[in-house]
Amino acid sequence: MELFLDTANLADVERLAKILPIHGVTTNPSIIAKEKRPLLSALSELQQIIGKDKLLFAQTIAHDTQGMIKEAQYLREHIDNLIVKIPVTAEGLSAIKALTQQGIPTLGTAVYGAGQGFLAALAGAKYIAPYVNRIDAQGGDGICAVRELNTLLRLHKPETKVCAASFRTPRQVLDCMLAGAGSVTVGPDVIELFIQDPAVFAAIDKFDQDWFRAFNKNSL
Repeated sequence: MELFLDTANLADVERLAKILPIHGVTTNPSIIAKEKRPLLSALSELQQIIGKDKLLFAQTIAHDTQGMIKEAQYLREHIDNLIVKIPVTAEGLSAIKALTQQGIPTLGTAVYGAGQGFLAALAGAKYIAPYVNRIDAQGGDGICAVRELNTLLRLHKPETKVCAASFRTPRQVLDCMLAGAGSVTVGPDVIELFIQDPAVFAAIDKFDQDWFRAFNKNSL
């Protein structure tokens, strides 16, 4: 199971990478734009924080196949272990095929259905990113899409992983893992909810009070 942080905020990555057993960081154009930093500078600094043994993802901007390929090659020239995110459109599928033949690993992104994602896997994508909460917002079932896609991959393309994305709650993340997703990418706001339950701190306070009452000290 792989856990990725879905952000380009350097402070968040530095802080959470010290706490969480992350496998890397995913970004997209909106995430990079939010930080108002040049793309290559942001990617380079993110790589320095997480280390070259961790994975880093960045997305192309072009909409046509040749543009996607050119941008993917450009990104890989500067970040040699980068995984390139390609939207799963008709042009994107062609780009994924070509990049796979060139040995450039890809993630098929903007996936709203199991069939769409499976085509990207057949084209050679290493990861497929279904947008869980966005599927839900359209009246679909994001967890069901993850479950169906994971089944298809397990049966027919086991070397490709689901990288579930777009979460609003920790429950969605857990349900994706239970549905068999090989990886998830989660924003700092959602991932922190796993470790900031007020009930946890209330329990710790009670332990402290009981210990101090019995032994008149706050240490072992």
